[in-house]
Amino acid sequence: MKAVNYYIVVEKIKEQQKAIEGLIITENLNTENKFVKGKIITTGNLVEGLNSGDVVYYEKHVGHGITWEEKLYHVIKLADVVLVE
Repeated sequence: MKAVNYYIVVEKIKEQQKAIEGLIITENLNTENKFVKGKIITTGNLVEGLNSGDVVYYEKHVGHGITWEEKLYHVIKLADVVLVE
C-alpha cells in the first residue's frame, strides 16, 4: 500500500484510559481534545518533511477509514496534520 500526492496513511494510536480522582476518562469522553494521535504508515510522493513511522496529531473528524490486510487505517491530507512528535 502506498499513498499518493498529498495523502498520508496513518494508524490511529489509542490513548490509554486515565483515572482522575476515581473517575475513568476514556477516549469517548475526551470531547475537549479535537486532535487524535497516529503513526504514519506511508506518505504520498508530494509530502515533504514527514516519514513513515513518525507520530503525528491530526484533526479528529478528517479523512476516511480504509481496511488493508484486515487492519483499519485512516487516510488524511498533509494539511490536516497539526503536530509532529
